[in-house]
Amino acid sequence: MSGWKKVLYIRQNVPDNYVDDSFLDQMKNNLNSHTYDYWTVVLQSGVVTQQICSVCIFVAVFLYMSNDWLDPRTVFIASSLLSVIGYICYDQMTSSTPRVDNRTRYDDVKSAVMFVVFGFGLSPILMTLTETISTDTIYAMTTFMLLSNICFHDYGATAAVVSGALSFNAAIFASVCLASRFDTTWHTFSTITFAVEIFALWPELRRKIKLKIPHGLLGMTFVMVIVTCTMLVCVSPVGAILLLGTVLFITFICPYWLIKLQPYKNNIHGPWDEAVIKE
Repeated sequence: MSGWKKVLYIRQNVPDNYVDDSFLDQMKNNLNSHTYDYWTVVLQSGVVTQQICSVCIFVAVFLYMSNDWLDPRTVFIASSLLSVIGYICYDQMTSSTPRVDNRTRYDDVKSAVMFVVFGFGLSPILMTLTETISTDTIYAMTTFMLLSNICFHDYGATAAVVSGALSFNAAIFASVCLASRFDTTWHTFSTITFAVEIFALWPELRRKIKLKIPHGLLGMTFVMVIVTCTMLVCVSPVGAILLLGTVLFITFICPYWLIKLQPYKNNIHGPWDEAVIKE
């Protein structure tokens, strides 16, 4: 109504409880919020699924070696070959950008050789670290550490709970606990080596693939779920079913909750907010 004015001492031709359409038009709801698309969130949830699958693959390999279904030398050779292939792919994808700390390929090879030498040399010591601790306690600590790895892993979000160092250290601690349950140097060495490869090297390659080949995220997630379920079926069919149910829950149910709950994020901002000093 064009004759309406924001004054109280003049009698106007509108009711006392009249509210104009411009009332509080300077208010801003959901400041700095983002509107998410369901299928985009479903696709991006693959990074969580991949980390869960990585943890399950590590546990499955440990059980395979513990039951003598898999030779530790085979684990070391196969994982090393896959690491070399992954390193070549990573190097090709980062060839156009400067390397961190100006490291060369020679430096990377030297670091790998030193890790293998010292890791194999220290494996007999790692075998005796937890001799006085019961197996049930070791498995409980391992479960807690692997869950911590999943919770604190860097999924690409900026949050206070994210800590790549804490996540990696928790995984290594869990691998040391499991490796100490073996009776041979090769079993211990293969467990530690495989843990470093799947919890340190593999996440870096996944991030680079996601950055360089965004459409490959779906295929990589699908392949990891199939491989993990196949490995778990031989150990525990119930575990494979639980993993599949967890993947479906994270992939489809959680994004649906996020979309449905987003309208309830009603942080009202306006001219009354405290002043913020800008640098």
